[in-house]
Amino acid sequence: MTGEALLTIDLTDDERYVLFRGLAEWGGPAHCTDALAAAMDFGDADGLLEEARRLKPLVRAGQPLSRRDWRRVLIATELAFASDVFGSGWDWSITCGLSDEETIKILRALQRKIARSVKIHQ
Repeated sequence: MTGEALLTIDLTDDERYVLFRGLAEWGGPAHCTDALAAAMDFGDADGLLEEARRLKPLVRAGQPLSRRDWRRVLIATELAFASDVFGSGWDWSITCGLSDEETIKILRALQRKIARSVKIHQ
């Protein structure tokens, strides 16, 4: 969004990789409905795919994002990882190369860092 402040969040390479993969899954094994995309604040399923294409290289390169984008990246990754109905679910470890155990540890660290930085719960 124009004029919205950008935040840099200090993430590890593994944390950036998980967020990158979380976004990438929506163009692969994960599938989204318009209603789910709207709930994640992407407008519709096409909007999610379009924004994922924009956000993936930014996340991977450690670039700053708006608070809104950080929230959307985190939510999209959480659902891609955890949901077997909409996301990758059981296929996550195959498509991403990380075990569920590795991913959940990284995801919990991301939740703390991003929530603290963007004040998701306010």
